[in-house]
Amino acid sequence: MWRDVDARENGRERPEDGRGRSGGAQAQFPEAPGEARDVLDSLSRSVDLPRGPQREKVRVRGRDYELSGTDVRVMTKVGAFRVVPANELRASNPRTPTRPARDIERLRKHGLVKTAPYVVGRTRTTLVTLTERGRELLEARRLPDGRDGHQRFYAGISKPRELAHDARVHAAYERAVEKLEERGARVRRVVLEEELKSDYQRFLQRGNKGRRDGRGEPERDREAIERWARDHQLPCHDGHVELPDARIEYVDREGRPRVEDIEVVTPHYRGAHAAAKAASGFSQYRAVGARVGGVSGSGRSGRGVDPRAAEDLLP
Repeated sequence: MWRDVDARENGRERPEDGRGRSGGAQAQFPEAPGEARDVLDSLSRSVDLPRGPQREKVRVRGRDYELSGTDVRVMTKVGAFRVVPANELRASNPRTPTRPARDIERLRKHGLVKTAPYVVGRTRTTLVTLTERGRELLEARRLPDGRDGHQRFYAGISKPRELAHDARVHAAYERAVEKLEERGARVRRVVLEEELKSDYQRFLQRGNKGRRDGRGEPERDREAIERWARDHQLPCHDGHVELPDARIEYVDREGRPRVEDIEVVTPHYRGAHAAAKAASGFSQYRAVGARVGGVSGSGRSGRGVDPRAAEDLLP
């Protein structure tokens, strides 16, 4: 069983034992895609797959699948965030809170997603990730670039020791999207930290492209780094660029492209790391147990957040 472990700080708290419990700190999330507010449409918009309630036959790479719009939205959400707790994808059964809903179980049997038990704080849940086959299905049916951006999809777990943190990013995203939609915004796509970091590393190594001398010296010019950060609307302090857990790209009510950068703050954030994140201006969401609540920050959208109002979101 995966445990609630975060390696971001050496002085991290010990995880709870594997027994956990199903009650108490259970997070409150939308009961199912398509009910009330469906933020999944912004992620599934980039693929040519079923969107209605009925299952339709889809043939990809010699394999046949029967997928509904709900199946597609679950897959695109999981692929966009790499890992999502099952209870945030579908309503869980209070009698069997760790058992995935039937639609997730069916996707698992088709080899499109993987599930694994996990303990967040003292709350048992199930984490869902895409398999390579699931990611290939989405990629094979991707619409041409330029239609609501290029939403990247991921398969599997990249950093097992940071699951305690990464499993909470999706919940923070939904909180942020609720606020954006209240202001008439339309979400285009979500960009994870690893995609931003990959872009940054390519910039740092641009001088080594095509070189064979093996010296591999990264870009060290502070002005160049600060210029890259400004071009990407990211904070930079003393030549160090701060990257958020996720960036929401959206169009505001007037049709202008904007971004909202979000950061999940766990109890493991301490010292200089915590100070840097606090000064970044990212919209911060505090994780307590299995819940995620808003803290404060300006985001990167140019709209400040009143810390006193944000306290209302704390669990």
